[in-house]
Amino acid sequence: MIRIAVIDGQGGGIGTAIIKRIKEVFGERAELWALGTNAIATAQMLKAGANRGATGENAIGHSAAQVDVIIGTIAILLSNAMMGEMTPSMVRSIGESRATKLILPLTQEPIAVVGTIREPLPHMVDRLITEHLSHYVTAKEKN
Repeated sequence: MIRIAVIDGQGGGIGTAIIKRIKEVFGERAELWALGTNAIATAQMLKAGANRGATGENAIGHSAAQVDVIIGTIAILLSNAMMGEMTPSMVRSIGESRATKLILPLTQEPIAVVGTIREPLPHMVDRLITEHLSHYVTAKEKN
């Protein structure tokens, strides 16, 4: 079974939307790990249907090395993003992980990702699943 980590912070709203949609599409064919930069984000993602959840720098660092896919916004690749919740250690752990990173081009940081199409979060989550994540889930099931 494929292990997918969804990383979010602040209120966990984006991670919650991602987890709900993955559960709708793949059900129990994927093991979802909610990794929050804070307890509120983790709790919200667990309520959305994540199988497991953990919070904070050490949890993200430890778990990033154990999953097949990491999903989050571009903020999970930026030290001190999410109003300082993304520590340099978290970002390094995500970057060093061998997991495939599926990144949504959303951030409150002063960054513009050139070449992306601005669209509502539900549309981006659907594209993430149908155009990218489905390939990894199917491949893992065949192994």
